[in-house]
Amino acid sequence: MKDPLIEAARQSLESAYAPYSCYKVGAAIESSSDKIYTGCNIENSSYGLTVCAERVAIFKAISDGERIFKRIVLVSSQEAPPMPCGACLQVMAEFCDEDFEINIIKDDGEMEKFLFKELFPKPFTIEQGRRK
Repeated sequence: MKDPLIEAARQSLESAYAPYSCYKVGAAIESSSDKIYTGCNIENSSYGLTVCAERVAIFKAISDGERIFKRIVLVSSQEAPPMPCGACLQVMAEFCDEDFEINIIKDDGEMEKFLFKELFPKPFTIEQGRRK
């Protein structure tokens, strides 16, 4: 049986806009309400304005009212596996618990699974950001 989250991530890969790096990424995140939200990376000639696939998917879900997530799947157009960057991990820290599952699909189709706490063991949290 095909995993709908993997299929959604692969489909979103087709919409990626990556004319500068040629490294397209597709993402699909599953909310606690079992809805799937997709995202793709969107590059910009002003590189700092580029947005990663996982943040696009998370922001779409947040804008729909979701706040709790089960897992995310990332796929890439290249051989290098699409590991989340620090900015994406920090965004995940805002909405995902330490056991949130991050699934990376390698170019051979094999899935590598990580827990959020393995990839980002010490995120900056709301408690640290509050003024006293």
